[in-house]
Amino acid sequence: MKDPYKILGLNKGASKEEIREAYRKLARKYHPDQYVNNPLSDLAEEKMKEINWAYNYLMNEAPGRAGGSNNYGYNSDSRYIQVRDLINRNRLLEAERILDSIGSRDAEWYFLKGIIYMRRGWYDQGYRHISRAAGMDPGNEEYRAALNNMAYQASSYRQAGRGMEGDGCDACDVCTCLLCSDCCCECMGGDLITCC
Repeated sequence: MKDPYKILGLNKGASKEEIREAYRKLARKYHPDQYVNNPLSDLAEEKMKEINWAYNYLMNEAPGRAGGSNNYGYNSDSRYIQVRDLINRNRLLEAERILDSIGSRDAEWYFLKGIIYMRRGWYDQGYRHISRAAGMDPGNEEYRAALNNMAYQASSYRQAGRGMEGDGCDACDVCTCLLCSDCCCECMGGDLITCC
């Protein structure tokens, strides 16, 4: 078994606050959203799983810890870690089920729900939830980074769409052209687009 303190870059006996801070720092660095379309995405995902395990172990399962050897569920922090792990393994239904069982709707809840929506391709709901999380906890760099990444991707998409305009031809122009062609054909006794 690997040393969880070493994984998080901590000295043995670190306080829970030091463990949380180290986890947050590493989660920001290795979060899968930072490695979208990157050849290192698989490595980052593995590193994130390792970080989640180390954090969960030190906060809940390590000998001498108040949480004892619990299997996620005594406090919301451990459930959030389990949800993150399930999201990383793309087990979204399980992650959402656990997330929905959490009574309090804090910033972390909205962030993780937004990530689940994003993974499903429901970008509007994902953006709303992650934006709400960032609004509830404006100092959280992970939430801001995810929001900035989403905004960047959306602007890239819009710019790519604008680049396709080229000669000014869009879907309306295509429809207009087809309708005009159909009218011309019908005037000459033919039919380009048959009507029911």
